[in-house]
Amino acid sequence: LQLLRRLPPPLPRTVLLKPSISSSSPSTLYEELIFGPRKMYDCRGLVALNESSSWSFPSAKWRRSRSISLAKRGFCILSMGNHTQPRYLVYGSSRGRDIPIFVMMPKDTFGIDSSGTPRIRRIKALTMSLKALKLAGVHGIAVEVWWGLVERSSPFSYNWFMYEELFKLILELGLKLHVALAFHSSVHTSCGTKNHISLPPWVLKIGGINKDVYYRDQHGICSNDYLTLGVDHVPLFCGRTALQCYEDFMLSFVTNFRSLMGSTIEEVSIGLGPSGELRYPAHPVHDGRWRFPGIGEFQCYDKYMMEDLRQAAYQLGKPEWAEKKPESAHYYNSHPSEVPFFEDGEENFLSDYGHFFLDWYSAKLIQHADAVLASATSVFKNNQDGQLNSVLLVAKVGGVHWWYRTPSHAAELTAGYYNTATRDGYDPLGTVLSRHRAALHIPCLEMLDNETPRACCCSPEGLLEQGTYSLFVFTCQEGLCRIITNSRYSEADCIRSFTYWSMNEKIFQVDNWNNFVLFVKKMSNRR
Repeated sequence: LQLLRRLPPPLPRTVLLKPSISSSSPSTLYEELIFGPRKMYDCRGLVALNESSSWSFPSAKWRRSRSISLAKRGFCILSMGNHTQPRYLVYGSSRGRDIPIFVMMPKDTFGIDSSGTPRIRRIKALTMSLKALKLAGVHGIAVEVWWGLVERSSPFSYNWFMYEELFKLILELGLKLHVALAFHSSVHTSCGTKNHISLPPWVLKIGGINKDVYYRDQHGICSNDYLTLGVDHVPLFCGRTALQCYEDFMLSFVTNFRSLMGSTIEEVSIGLGPSGELRYPAHPVHDGRWRFPGIGEFQCYDKYMMEDLRQAAYQLGKPEWAEKKPESAHYYNSHPSEVPFFEDGEENFLSDYGHFFLDWYSAKLIQHADAVLASATSVFKNNQDGQLNSVLLVAKVGGVHWWYRTPSHAAELTAGYYNTATRDGYDPLGTVLSRHRAALHIPCLEMLDNETPRACCCSPEGLLEQGTYSLFVFTCQEGLCRIITNSRYSEADCIRSFTYWSMNEKIFQVDNWNNFVLFVKKMSNRR
């Protein structure tokens, strides 16, 4: 295992890292750091990869000690060896420039009134909050744009009035925008179900007749948070495939807000799965099926995915695998040591069948990301000219750190990341993102290895070592100071922006507000 760790994976073009303030903090704020761009070739900082690139470190020993020591101090630095080839596209340094601060809109900003019409809730209070943030020096606002609100009434009927009103307000205040296109429901992130935003009702109606348009587990339970990638190319939605629905939505968005692209709208996150992340819904905590640290379950039992699996088996010349499922993979809350498929069973994850199934399962996820991002790149191509006013596309993945210290990495496998002790599961994703010039947004892992239950074999630091993740341990005022210190560090000179997640009443409490204002000022004058 130590030998294998000497072979670090390539990095994507740009990396986004989202730390969080600890639960003990009086302010429930979350942040994300968006890294890019550098223009000079240098042996420090993050790099942007071309389609065919390799990654190297001076030595495994140096890499390990360096990464972990930085992680423990809250740093978000990845370094590259001085022998890196110039085929990398390396971005220009941001040292000497301000770090733009974004603040995410509250989850309950949008709602449905008694007539079924989407509306902005508490618009007057929101306006006052935005004015205060502008006066504090905030650069922009992050807004989720929900498929379930815009194309709510019927197919091809896009109602942008609510977002036009909000974007106009943000523009008039001189703020910028990070837009997250949400093709999922908010049932996982809403406080209760009263204010959650579903998929478009006409999609739910189709799903009520044909439940196989949703992800399905081995027990037949469906998740209507996101359409299964099995219907990406199946015209079930009033003559359209799921991919066509996503592309039409993006095209309508760009057409409607073209005048804001690159000037006000600076970053666009593309939804790729549940909670907007590229993953299978293998750990459904919202309905009680899963709880930490369960391994989760594979989510490929809808008829469209199973048909694809059969075709893959026949193409490989293994018809006996056409109807075969990893039946020894057990249940949501199982542990790897209890599961033959993830340990030493006859047909475990290392067997020929295990390789076949996991290759297929993870490849479908990568193909989905490739297809959606290809559509996004096509739609936004006129706003991706590489200039300072271009729009940055962003893709999100989930942070699955439990059972990382086991050979199988079982929780990652069920989520769709074919990452084990002998295989790098994030390399293919990096290739896809670099092809479409998209940034990678990685959710925060809030703990160090020694802060996690030893029995769960968690390793946030292991994910950091792999070159794909970073972690932060922040507490309110102390955490803000640490962020400022990190931004002044000699190697942390490629930070693009910083976002609080999310705006709420606690940020405007006197002590928190004073700390926040001071933080924004210091981030605007780092040197």
